[in-house]
This record gives sequence, structure tokens and C-alpha cells, in this order.
Amino acid sequence: MQFDIITIFPGFFAGPLDYGIVRRAREAGLIETRVHDLRDHTHDRHKTVDDRPFGGGEGMVMKPEPLFEATESILGIQAGAGDRTPPSGTAIVLLSAAGELFRQQTAERLAKLERILLISGRYEGVDERVAEHLTTDEISVGDFVLSGGELAAAMVMDAVVRLIPGALGNEDSAANESFSASDGPIEPLPDVAARSGHSPLARPEAVEGERRVARRCLLDYPHYTRPASFRRWDVPDVLLSGNHDEIRRWRRQKALEKTMRNRPDLLRKD
Repeated sequence: MQFDIITIFPGFFAGPLDYGIVRRAREAGLIETRVHDLRDHTHDRHKTVDDRPFGGGEGMVMKPEPLFEATESILGIQAGAGDRTPPSGTAIVLLSAAGELFRQQTAERLAKLERILLISGRYEGVDERVAEHLTTDEISVGDFVLSGGELAAAMVMDAVVRLIPGALGNEDSAANESFSASDGPIEPLPDVAARSGHSPLARPEAVEGERRVARRCLLDYPHYTRPASFRRWDVPDVLLSGNHDEIRRWRRQKALEKTMRNRPDLLRKD
């Protein structure tokens, strides 16, 4: 299996890749690892990878262009709008606090692939068009916030590598450890969460669901930065309107929709 890691701190991985099971798997020829500096795929003299978010807000957001170009260059994907499909047997994973929770079942699925590309997010977040139009998976390693995706990428890699046949001394170890068994049936979501394909806050019947959601954690809303139009994917008009009340409502709605899609467990009844 091959791992590719996109990061602005390539030196970070000198540690995680050189110890433990990952190092042994590399030396045994079971895996190959390559670390790619995102700044090598920028075109300005400052090697800029981030910009201010549309609609205002704290922090900076990682730009889409370098991430798309780096991924396409690494995987040999032809650039162009709508060309999101990676080569067969390949996953493109964005490490993000707003992603789907990483579980053992996720590691088991990824361990069956031939190649995994890990994108380490940074700053306040990553332009939403990366999650929507480039990656196959958006993953969070837990309900907490890290300074960047490098630690999360190392965790995902370690969890996946130990499931590769031959990586562990005892093949039964991976089958008989924590999280290997099914987590069991999932409790149905409230009605408001079950209709995530629509705009829940626009419906009267969503009011009670909204009260329940208010007492729970929501994932972050989508972020966008320049350019306003990238490969025919446009930043939502509301973020360019300057109407801060509308922006707040839009962000709230999108945060709820993303939570319904990626972390419905956060919306379940107590």
C-alpha cells in the first residue's frame, strides 16, 4: 500500500514514519510513504496556501488551488471541473474537525485499498470545495480541535497500517482488539435530521428539532475563500452579500446540515 501525505510541515513526519509498526511495515516493503510539501504547488513568491474567508470570521482558510493541484499531480488526475474520481483503489482523505468520525470500521475499509492520500488541514479550515469536489472522505479523529491535520494523518495511517497483513507479528492481534467488533445498531435520528436532503430550518416542523439541536454540538459551517469562482464552483452568494444576519443564518443552517450528514450521532435524543 502507498501513503501520500500533503502538508505544509513535511518535517513533522520524520518522527511518526520512523517508529513502531509504520517503520517496520516500511522496512518490510508492505507500505511506501511519500510526504509532499503543499507550498511546492503554489505560484506566488510568498508560496501562499491560505486566505481570508468570505463572509468574515476569525482566522484564515486554506485555498483550493494548491490542494487541487497537489492532489492531481500526485495521483495523475487530469485537472478540470467535475473530474473528482480518483484512480481505482485510491482514497483521498481530508483530515478535518468537521469530518465523519474515524472508527475502526473506517480503518478496516481503508486497509483494503491500494493507495491513500491524506490531506492535512490547517488554520481555521479548508475551502469547502476541497471536501465537496476533490476528496473521497472527510475524517475527524475525535470531538476536539487540533492545530492541524498532521497528527490526525499520523493516527489514521497507524490505525490502517496495523491492519495490513504481515504488519503485526500476530495476525490475530488486529482481529481481537478494541473496536474490531461492530458497534451495534444505530438509533434512528429525529425527524428533522432524517430529512437532511432539504433545508430543515425553513420548515415549521423543524422548530422542535431545532430546539433539540441547540442543546447539542454542531460541526463547523463550510468555509470558502478566494477565488470566488473556481472551476465553475462558485462561492454561495450569501457570503458575498455583506448581510451579516443572512450569513449567520446560512452558516447555522449549513452547520446543521453537515452535522446531519457527517455526525448524526450528535443529534440523537438523550
